[in-house]
Amino acid sequence: MVPSLNETPLNLERFMPYRLSVLSNRVSALIAKLYSDQFSLTIPEWRILAVLGRYGEMTATEVAGRTAMDKVRVSRAIARLLEAERLARRVDPHDRRRLTLEMTETGRAVYDQIVPLALSAEKRLLASLPAADLAAFERLATHLNAAVAAFEAELGVVLDGADEGV
Repeated sequence: MVPSLNETPLNLERFMPYRLSVLSNRVSALIAKLYSDQFSLTIPEWRILAVLGRYGEMTATEVAGRTAMDKVRVSRAIARLLEAERLARRVDPHDRRRLTLEMTETGRAVYDQIVPLALSAEKRLLASLPAADLAAFERLATHLNAAVAAFEAELGVVLDGADEGV
């Protein structure tokens, strides 16, 4: 084993980025258990349907930004959703170079069935939190999103999903 030159070890159990990532992955996987088999849908595919259900039609690049997923993952999920006829591509009538994505009737039917499952899971996960803790979490999430945006600006980058708290 190579000894670290850094005298301060990285305590992953207390390292906020690690904890957020693990928690996010666990929650996503848990909620996915409610829809993945029944609807043959992956987590990235659901995220795309969820974003289009909330914001309406948009480009693949806009979807990547709203979901904070990399473009390759978004592209693969979009391809599967197009093949399953849950999404449709159309040429933007105002800019013929721009292709937008929208849910089909089939996609909307799947979305409409999963939303109550996802909301019920969220309600169950949050049920044990006192109202003050939930309010504090909402404030912290807002502040952390702002801090990430400021850090991105400082570095001169904009990472996917930095706006709108996605």
